[in-house]
Amino acid sequence: MPTNTEEREVKISFLSKESYACPVCGSVFHREELLTGSGRLIAGSLTDELHRLYEPSIRYGDIYPLAYQATVCPDCWFASMDKDFSALPKINREKVIADQNKRIEDTLAIFPDVDFHENRTLVSGAASLYLTLRCYDFFPKDFSPTIKQGMTALRAGWLLDEMNVKYPGQHYDWVATLFKKKAQFLYNDAIRREQSGVENLSGLKVFGPDTDKNYAYEGALYLCALLKSKYGPMSNPAQRIASLDEAKRTVARVFGMGKSSKSKPGVLLENARALYDSLNKELNQPDE
Repeated sequence: MPTNTEEREVKISFLSKESYACPVCGSVFHREELLTGSGRLIAGSLTDELHRLYEPSIRYGDIYPLAYQATVCPDCWFASMDKDFSALPKINREKVIADQNKRIEDTLAIFPDVDFHENRTLVSGAASLYLTLRCYDFFPKDFSPTIKQGMTALRAGWLLDEMNVKYPGQHYDWVATLFKKKAQFLYNDAIRREQSGVENLSGLKVFGPDTDKNYAYEGALYLCALLKSKYGPMSNPAQRIASLDEAKRTVARVFGMGKSSKSKPGVLLENARALYDSLNKELNQPDE
């Protein structure tokens, strides 16, 4: 049996000293935070979706930083990004209360046996992101909810990919694709809303999309194009061509505006150029 010292050595998270009061039901709780030092996180490769993979460590095993990003009330399951949690407009509180039973029921249908009174796991982490995606419906446009929903849907898709690896044969790959398709719609809708003046993006300070680096607005443009190419229209040739053409114009804005910078690191420009070439190749293929 491990000693108390050994248990402390393999600890991957802790409860914050600061207490949180749920703006919906009033429950008081402490947020679980991820510990990142002492070799807990071993960075691996970066995917084309700008998702940082992590290698399991011998001592700590698999750790999923995205599982700890959402703040969730353990009682009513209201959830959001951490900085927005206490800022829910009071005028929308009754709507969140009315949605409680439905959001819990819907969440458990996808992620059975989740309990937010327990330490965060891969499954409850994915569930927390699903709840966050839902709950941003209750935030007004000055919070930039659409782009936050897009980022959250994409992150949920990534954790579902991990669930598919860990629990094969449960169709989590299919669910992951659904979330990424949702992310495709939300990212592109957020940019359209921003460009038309309906909803600006100032409510989001860190664009991610993952936790390791902020790829800023240019990263969001790149993801609009990439997700459209991967998860946009497929079956209808005319819709596919129109979708790819729009994606091509969008991604051209990323690498067409100059050299790499803090907001446009080299890897983003390289990925954008590769995506542009891929889109161009598909668009120029002769009809069969």
